[in-house]
Amino acid sequence: MSLAAPHLAEPVADRAQVHELQTRIRQMQATKLESRTLQTHPALSPLLPGGSLKAGAAYSVRGSTTLLMAMLAGPSAAGAWCGVVGMPDFGAEAAGRFGIDLERLVLVPHPGEHWLTVTAAVVDVLSVVVVAPPARAKDGDVARLTARLRQREATLIVAGDWPQVEATLTVARSGWDGLGTGNGYLSSRRVTVESAPRGGTGPRRTAELWLPAVDESFRTSGPTRLEAVS
Repeated sequence: MSLAAPHLAEPVADRAQVHELQTRIRQMQATKLESRTLQTHPALSPLLPGGSLKAGAAYSVRGSTTLLMAMLAGPSAAGAWCGVVGMPDFGAEAAGRFGIDLERLVLVPHPGEHWLTVTAAVVDVLSVVVVAPPARAKDGDVARLTARLRQREATLIVAGDWPQVEATLTVARSGWDGLGTGNGYLSSRRVTVESAPRGGTGPRRTAELWLPAVDESFRTSGPTRLEAVS
């Protein structure tokens, strides 16, 4: 019996070492995803948890194509490849004026009923992807796309509602400047953007932005406020 004891102990030691290795790998992977962020436009940074877009995560934007462009402008200016799926009215010319590099922008305006498959394929090769879902996605499809985002370390920005997002940005109020007494040109747009964190827990952020300003730039027009959730 004494001769067998060392052999019986070895598998236990092996399992312990394997468990320790698995734990270390998970910790390293989590740290990598948590620490990797994408540069954000300065006007939007105060509205996002952590002040930047997170790789491997999804965000929701409600009520404004211009706000979607602002979300893309920071990563694009930093050299990221971006894509837009299912938005035939997304204006490339306007995107270029707002600082998005058109040479690193991929547009898929009409993905059809296979929009989710197309989005997953685009996520495989691009850093930031905007999608406008024509229908509600099934829970299983959302889970698979979420796993792919984490695997590819891509960021998804959804025009509309989407489950499991890091934050939801909504244009709550909007007004244009530039018109005189019945004449003139619309020159700038002031908006109030509200940001709700994941699950709606924690303080909401509210910011006044020029989206765009008279010089077609994005910038803040007032301080960002934190509001407790009732």
